[in-house]
Amino acid sequence: MKSCMGKILVVDLTAGTTAVEKIPEEVYEKVLSGKGLGAWYLYKNIPVGADLMGPDNILGFCSGALTGTGAFMTGRFTGVCKSPLTGGWGDANCGGVFSPAIKQCGYDAIFFKGVSEKPVYLYCDNSKAEIRDASEYWGLDATEAEARLQADCKTKKKPCVALIGQAGEKMSLISGICNEGGRIAARSGVGAVMGSKKLKAVVLAGSKPMPCADREKVMALSRELGRKINKMTLPSHIGASLALGGAGMGMMPSMPLDGSITSLIFREWGTPSNTPMAIMSGDGPLKNWGAGPAEAKGVKMALAYNPDKINKIETVKYHCYSCPLGCGGKLDIRKIKEAENEFPETHKPEYETIQAFGPLCINDDLDSILYLNELLNRAGMDSISAGNTVAWAIECYENGILTKEQTDGLELTWGNADAIIELTKKMIARDGFGNDLADGVKRAAAKYGGEEFAMHVGGQEPGMHDARNDAQLGVHFVAEPAPGKHTIGMAIQYGAMSLCDICSWAPPATMHSKAEDLEPTEKNAMISKANAAYSMLVDGAGGCYYGEMMGVHMWKLIDYLNAAAGWNYGGDHYMDIGVRIQTIRQMFNIKHGYMPADVKLPGRMAGEPALKTGPLKGITLKNREQVAMQWKAFGWDEKTGEPLPKTIRELGIDKLMEV
Repeated sequence: MKSCMGKILVVDLTAGTTAVEKIPEEVYEKVLSGKGLGAWYLYKNIPVGADLMGPDNILGFCSGALTGTGAFMTGRFTGVCKSPLTGGWGDANCGGVFSPAIKQCGYDAIFFKGVSEKPVYLYCDNSKAEIRDASEYWGLDATEAEARLQADCKTKKKPCVALIGQAGEKMSLISGICNEGGRIAARSGVGAVMGSKKLKAVVLAGSKPMPCADREKVMALSRELGRKINKMTLPSHIGASLALGGAGMGMMPSMPLDGSITSLIFREWGTPSNTPMAIMSGDGPLKNWGAGPAEAKGVKMALAYNPDKINKIETVKYHCYSCPLGCGGKLDIRKIKEAENEFPETHKPEYETIQAFGPLCINDDLDSILYLNELLNRAGMDSISAGNTVAWAIECYENGILTKEQTDGLELTWGNADAIIELTKKMIARDGFGNDLADGVKRAAAKYGGEEFAMHVGGQEPGMHDARNDAQLGVHFVAEPAPGKHTIGMAIQYGAMSLCDICSWAPPATMHSKAEDLEPTEKNAMISKANAAYSMLVDGAGGCYYGEMMGVHMWKLIDYLNAAAGWNYGGDHYMDIGVRIQTIRQMFNIKHGYMPADVKLPGRMAGEPALKTGPLKGITLKNREQVAMQWKAFGWDEKTGEPLPKTIRELGIDKLMEV
C-alpha cells in the first residue's frame, strides 16, 4: 500500500528493547492500517488468558492509512489493547497531531509489550528509538508532563507527545491517553494499560516524508472538499434556537439528511452544538437515563447549554491535523468560581462531557462543566464513563442505597455541582469513596448495590445518545466488539452518508416512521452492518467521524483511498475490508472468552419499563432480536455472535492470520 510506511515498531518494556518489523503488503490489502492493523496484530500476539495489567497484554498506537497523504480529515490515531474495563477487545480513537508523528518516525504503528520496573517513556526520531527514564514526569498531570517533555526533548522540531495523567498512573479502568494538552483517546481503559506498563509517554520527533501514490489527485479531492465547506455559512448567535430545533426533531420521522449540515454546525460551535438539541429531542440521556425533558428541567437545561455561551469565551479555534473544519477551541475560564482559578483555560468541552456531567446529572451549571472538563483532561479520565458513574452514585444516594457516611460526607443530590466536582476529584485521586468509582459503574455497583441504576453495556459505560431515540444505536451499543460505543452507527448517521451509492448491498436511506427502526427486519440488519463496516473502514484510514457524517459525496473516502494507495477498487471491496476488521475484533473477543451473547442493554436503556413522558414516551426496544439479525448479516452465529468458519474463510482471515 503506497500510502503506508510498511513497518511497525515493537517495544519490549520488560527487556528494555525495541525492534522494527516489516508488515507484508497483504495485511494492508486486507485491513488497511489504523484499527485494522491493530486488530490483526493483537489477535495474533496476545495469548489466551493474558493478564489485563500484565506483560502479555499489548498496547498499540496505530496511525491511519491516509494520514499524511494530504487527504482531509484523516489525522486520527487509534489506541488498541485487551480492555481492562471489559476483558475483551479495547480501542480508543483521538485527533490532534499524534497520528502523523507516528508515520514521520517511519512506522505505521508502535506496539508495547512487557512491563517496565520503573516509569519510562519512549523517544523516537528519524534515527533512533530509545526507552528513557520518566521518573521526574511521573505524578505530573498530562498537560504539565507534556509541556515538560516537549521542552526537554526539543531539538529542531517540537516533538509530539501521547501520555497518561494521574488517572492512568493509578490504573483507573476508565482512564485514557492524552495528547495536545488534554485531547483524549478515552475509551476501553487504554490509559490503565499504559499505566500498568509504567509507560508515562511516547515522544515522537521524526520528520520522515509520508508516502502517497498520487498526491496531486489526493490534493485535488481536498481542494474540492475545502471549497464546499467554505461556501457554506450560518447566521451568528442562533445557538438558542437549537433547543427548538431539537424539540422539532423529536417529533419528526427518520429521513435522509444533507451531510454537509454537519460541517456548518461543527465549524460554528463544535460538538457543544448538539447539547440543546439532544436534551429536547430525546437523543441525550437525562437523569441517569431515567427521565424525559419535563422531569429533568429540559428547557432550562437546554438554555443553560446554549453553545453561544461557550463561543463567547472562546479565545482561539483550532484544527486537528488535516482538518478544514476546526471544531476545537480554547476557552478562557479565569472568570469562573474563585476557588477554581488554578486553570486559566480549557479545551472547548465535547458534547459527551457536557451531557454526561450536565443533563445526565441534572446539573445546569456551565461553569462547573468547564472546570470538570479541565480536571478530566489533565487527569486523562474518560468523561463518558466518569459521568455515568457519578450519575449512578447520585441516584443511589437519592434512593438510600448510599449513605452520607459512605460518600465521605458528600451530599450527592441531583444538580449539586460542588459535590459532583469533589466526587470527580476523589475518583481521579483514588481517594476514599472515589477509589471505588475510579474503575467504572459496573464495579461500583457490584460493591454497593444499585445495579438497576448502573448504566453500562458489557462493562463499558455508554456514550451520550439514547437508543430509545435511535434503535440502530442500540444495536451497535451491544453488537460492537467494544460495547457502548456511540460512534459506530445510528439511523440519523446512516441517513446522512448515502452508503448505498458506494455499496451494492447497503439499503437506500428513506423517509419513514421511527417505529420502523424499532423492528428486527433484514433491511435494518443490513443498515447496521453497513454502518459498522464503513466505520471500521474510516478508522483503518485514520478518518474522522465528522468527515464520515458529511456523506460519501462530500468526503470521498473511496476516491481518497484509491488515489493514495495506488489502487482501483470499488466500494464493495472497501466495505469488505470494514467487515473483515469488525470480524477480527469479534474473533478477538471469542478467543479471550468475552462472549457477545452475555452483552445486554440495561433494562432502563431498552425502555423496560418505558418512559411515561417526553419524546421517548412508551418506547421499548427489541434489541436482542435486532442484534441477532445483525450478527446473521455479518455471517456470525445469530445466537452466540461467534463468526462462522465459512465467513472467516470467505473473508480470508484464516490465511491472513498465517502471514
